[in-house]
Amino acid sequence: MIKPYPWYYRPLNRLLRGLAHLPLSVLYGLAEVMYFLLAYVLRYRQKVVLKNLRNSFPEKPENEILRIQKAFYRHFAQVMVETLKLAVMPAEELKRRVWFSNPEVMERHFAQGRTVLGLSSHAGNWEWVLTSGAAWLSAHADGVYKPLSNPFFESFMHQLRTRTGAGLIPMRDTLRDMLQRRGETRVVSLLSDQAAGPEDRPYWTQFMNQDSGFYTSADRLASRFHCPVVYVSIRRLRRGYYQIILTELYDGDAPLPANEFLVTEAFVRQLEHDIHAFPADYLWTHRRWKHKRPVSEPVS
Repeated sequence: MIKPYPWYYRPLNRLLRGLAHLPLSVLYGLAEVMYFLLAYVLRYRQKVVLKNLRNSFPEKPENEILRIQKAFYRHFAQVMVETLKLAVMPAEELKRRVWFSNPEVMERHFAQGRTVLGLSSHAGNWEWVLTSGAAWLSAHADGVYKPLSNPFFESFMHQLRTRTGAGLIPMRDTLRDMLQRRGETRVVSLLSDQAAGPEDRPYWTQFMNQDSGFYTSADRLASRFHCPVVYVSIRRLRRGYYQIILTELYDGDAPLPANEFLVTEAFVRQLEHDIHAFPADYLWTHRRWKHKRPVSEPVS
């Protein structure tokens, strides 16, 4: 249940919704101003971005790292205005801007009445993945998310993410939701590249040249509920247009070995491939590698 936000956020709500009504061409002009501010004035998380890039691409010269950094800030600013546009964008326009090249990868499982787990990441425009999936796919789409602490932004983002018919599941309620809706025909989308802390019992592996801990919920849910698992790759074709390519990681039938996390490992390798192909389109401001592998944890 979304909590009401304080009255003094109402002017901000009107401002954001007013901006959302502007044409995307105008919003992209605003994004150029935001890009300049983020990259050159505020230097938003610049140390984090450069550290992440240098550690992820040790083979690249510094001038290439700086080029990717600048391209990332421009992409990030564009994603921000594209996300804002969700407040008023019709589902038909979103479907025109996000092309699912092979929806049959999921549709064949929907035809059997199954729940599919869709594993996506903070690449391309991750906010358009769930919302466009609700417009493209024949089954209902739900997204697992971390609720925001600020009541206004939690309410605002909730409305944006559900406008095209998608549902949202707080991360802490994922297992309960899967139990209550067992066997329902739908896709449950998980942003699976978030940094898992020690309390989450993460799966540790090498990702982008660094030790990385990943949530293991995909393997656990797929094994318990016999869900097929699909990797969701979103690639920017040009400004404001994306392609989604689906890759099946697990068919939901063969038993998954316990404590090997084959699904998560397959997701990591697919994501790594995408990042190498489109390095500027990943969320480098994210403190993805803030946790360290315990000394007692074996190297996989």
